[in-house]
Amino acid sequence: MRSTLFHIPTSLDLGGADVPLFGWGLALAIWAALAVAGFAWAASRHGMAAAGRSLGLPLAVVAALLLWVLPALDDGAGVPIRGYGVMLLIAAGAGTWLSVVRGRRAGFDADTILALGTEVFLWGLVGARLFYVLEYHEQFFGADTSLGESLARIANIAGGGLVVFGSLPTAAVAAWRFAARRGLSLARLADCVAPGLLLGLAIGRVGCFLNGCCFGGPCDFPWAVRFPEGTAPAAAYPAAGGGSLPLHPAQLYAALDAALLAAVAAAYTPLARRDGEVFALVLTLHPISRILLEIVRVDEQPALGTSLSISQLVSLALLALAAALWWWIGRQPPRPASDTL
Repeated sequence: MRSTLFHIPTSLDLGGADVPLFGWGLALAIWAALAVAGFAWAASRHGMAAAGRSLGLPLAVVAALLLWVLPALDDGAGVPIRGYGVMLLIAAGAGTWLSVVRGRRAGFDADTILALGTEVFLWGLVGARLFYVLEYHEQFFGADTSLGESLARIANIAGGGLVVFGSLPTAAVAAWRFAARRGLSLARLADCVAPGLLLGLAIGRVGCFLNGCCFGGPCDFPWAVRFPEGTAPAAAYPAAGGGSLPLHPAQLYAALDAALLAAVAAAYTPLARRDGEVFALVLTLHPISRILLEIVRVDEQPALGTSLSISQLVSLALLALAAALWWWIGRQPPRPASDTL
């Protein structure tokens, strides 16, 4: 694993002057110039109102990150660039790219998919982080922790700490509102982006491996991994010589699982006869695989007085939701034979 890849200095020496990079600094000025140019281009193509709806939130979020969040992350050596955060960004890019490719075949232009992807990603990130904060609230709040410190810890998403299932409610609401605003079929949009979501999940799980979270239990398989001293796996399963005992690389199991499910969803697409079937297939298979993966993953304790983890309980609820979705899809008229994704 490699939690921190490198550090970004918080200031630059330009001609003998120490110029701040973050906060009210150079990065914010460059971002403001790019934001104005991008907004003007989008407004010239789609109008001011549409540009504001599509770009307003992401532009404001990035500005807030540069202005307040990144300076708060300075650990003395600069702003750490975490492997988890980098993989999260790569995951978002890869998932969006695949969704754009599929969207063109389904009749959605790239701008529509990019706008949808931005909203779903940001709101999904909010939901996934809030779920994690609620589940592990003792890491963020305490008698000796100030409100500012708690907020800084919550904002440090790049350091790790997301629950995938927590993203579902906020991402689903964001997608529903997006489709309603633009008069688009939510079921067709969901089919379009489903494999991309799984591709992003697969890459994101590699970030979990780099961060050392979501780890598995001890095993003696040839592919078992040892995590270094000072990590959560080493604290949970310390080895006599330091670091952790050989453990299941549960994060990589989950990455492989998500990649395979993405391939299955893409392969099933030409066979689907009704809008929503591809997404329903994902909503059926992913909870099943998650229940099985939780058998080797040991970082979550049994929840709500059961022998199941919170992720397994949520998976059971999702399976019930998938059954209801299949029932609803079965009552819809089939697509014309020529109309395929």
